[in-house]
Amino acid sequence: MEDSGALDRLDRIDGLARLDRRVAQCRACPRLVEWREEVARTKRAAFADWTYWGRPVPGFGPADARLAIIGLAPAAHGGNRTGRMFTGDRSGDVLYQALYDVGLASQPTSVSADDGLELYGVRVTAPVHCAPPANRPTPGERDTCRPWLVQELKLLRPTLKAAVVLGAFGWQAALPAFAEAGWTVPRPRPVFAHGIQVPLDGLDLFGCFHVSQRNTFTGRLTPQMLREVLSTAAEAAGLPQ
Repeated sequence: MEDSGALDRLDRIDGLARLDRRVAQCRACPRLVEWREEVARTKRAAFADWTYWGRPVPGFGPADARLAIIGLAPAAHGGNRTGRMFTGDRSGDVLYQALYDVGLASQPTSVSADDGLELYGVRVTAPVHCAPPANRPTPGERDTCRPWLVQELKLLRPTLKAAVVLGAFGWQAALPAFAEAGWTVPRPRPVFAHGIQVPLDGLDLFGCFHVSQRNTFTGRLTPQMLREVLSTAAEAAGLPQ
């Protein structure tokens, strides 16, 4: 007789795989579809030999993740090129180096979807799955994309114990998604701040400045600040470091 817990995990793996395939086929936002496909055609000179992904980018990480990291949206020449969240751009360089430093990733770099990177108990996703012009999705695009995040959180809920949200946009998008996925979010909704920790029922939510070049180049977010948030969140999630 098969263990029910093992069957449940297999169901979540299958559910996330099916969700990821559906996300990658989405064409719900005309402006984003046009932009991501135009970028994939014209490319950046440095990546002229790449075949760009040019589609919505699904989440990345195991189905039994205890920690979620929620960003903003894929970068035009990062995730939109490689097909994996925070992969192939400077923001990803900072994030995955920090995850590696605190023991949550198998390697410090993320350059392509087939580079062998593994995350340990961590799932990386975003409230908007398409690369937006000027890195700025509209509120309407954010809301149209929210059901994907809600479904992902529902599938992760049996194991998810903590989440780190990168930036105010992600925070504003994530709170209603957590509520729709079944967590009780405080009213009034907590305001984003770096280092903030908000207990939901059975989950700790953390705020962190986004790993954008604007923040990391100016020192608003340092590697040490990022490591501290990730380490605290990993501890709250019960992950070894």
